[in-house]
Amino acid sequence: MSQTDIYLSVIVPAYNEAARIGKTLERLQQYLTQAAFSYEILVVIDGSTDATAEVVRRRAEGKSGLRLIERGVNRGKGFTVREGILAAVGQIRLFCDADNSTDIGHFDKMKPLLDQGYDVVIASRNDLDVAGAEQVVAQAWYKRAVGRLGNWIVQRLAVPGIWDTQCGFKAFRAAAAERIFSQTTIERWGFDIEALALAQALNYRIGIIPAHWINDDRSHVRSLDYLNVLADTWAVRRNLRAGKYRL
Repeated sequence: MSQTDIYLSVIVPAYNEAARIGKTLERLQQYLTQAAFSYEILVVIDGSTDATAEVVRRRAEGKSGLRLIERGVNRGKGFTVREGILAAVGQIRLFCDADNSTDIGHFDKMKPLLDQGYDVVIASRNDLDVAGAEQVVAQAWYKRAVGRLGNWIVQRLAVPGIWDTQCGFKAFRAAAAERIFSQTTIERWGFDIEALALAQALNYRIGIIPAHWINDDRSHVRSLDYLNVLADTWAVRRNLRAGKYRL
């Protein structure tokens, strides 16, 4: 099979995920080997200092469809997702988290929307976006409170109409993926906001599916990162107003 025949690319950004990524890759491979379409999995290592790369290499032994992109310097999730999206060759490019908090089975709900011509399809944990969205194992109350306040600001500054911009399960048709991520600038947690703001500015059709989301309290997101996301949001708004993106 040539690279041009690949339907789905799954991009997994990973930073110090040796304890979790093996189980996630097992689930991805279980789902994808039973799927009726061709695929590839790209694990992009973001300057990990643990054995993440070794775990991925062991999972790849004797199996096709799993690639590793390893970078020795930590640049952030946004930089890492962009690197994977642009290195991917699938007609659809999906990124998901290394902790599998949004299971790959959610792609069953995404595919019909993509088949209907949607350019971008995202999962949401907020039922204001779509009925049935839920946090089965929720974040701590203070993270949820800060997240709600943050989203209120995000909607007014950059991404109107979407209540959950940060769920780490988003799919893009290849043309949209390349047009968006070839010009994103946010390297850390605010990258989702920039990608969605660009999708809206480019008039791409955005579909939303409900997430059945399970929090893992070993998340790398720190309290300070919420403030950094708001700073990133302001930067996106400034870039849009200054015409820095190719629209």
